[in-house]
Amino acid sequence: MKTSPRRLMGVLIPASVLLFAPGTVRAQDPVKVAPNNFRVLLENDRVRVLDFHGKAGEKIPMHSHPAYLTYSIHGSGKTKFTSPDGKTSERPATTGEARWRDAETHASEYIGTGEAHVLLVELKAGAGSSQKP
Repeated sequence: MKTSPRRLMGVLIPASVLLFAPGTVRAQDPVKVAPNNFRVLLENDRVRVLDFHGKAGEKIPMHSHPAYLTYSIHGSGKTKFTSPDGKTSERPATTGEARWRDAETHASEYIGTGEAHVLLVELKAGAGSSQKP
């Protein structure tokens, strides 16, 4: 059974609009999009611990995190985050600071000086304690 060119275009055009429309970017695992920056230190059924290294001006492509906390081992300046809708925000990068972040998708760029070194602890769904009292 042959598919007419008109029918094929009727499927391809709407599909391409959805694929390339703003805000429909499918974010990926940060370790996959930036393997030179992120390294998995520990992973189990409750958490994943990532070690991040980034140089000033280095851009990390769009990626997602579940709810997570960060601990800045080294860094001074700011990190610029861009959400899928294009909005940007800046957060300070302060050595020795721990921060909580809800699940999010973003691209990032370290705009400090030198290098940033951050540990990220991502919580996995259903990561509640199973320890018995």
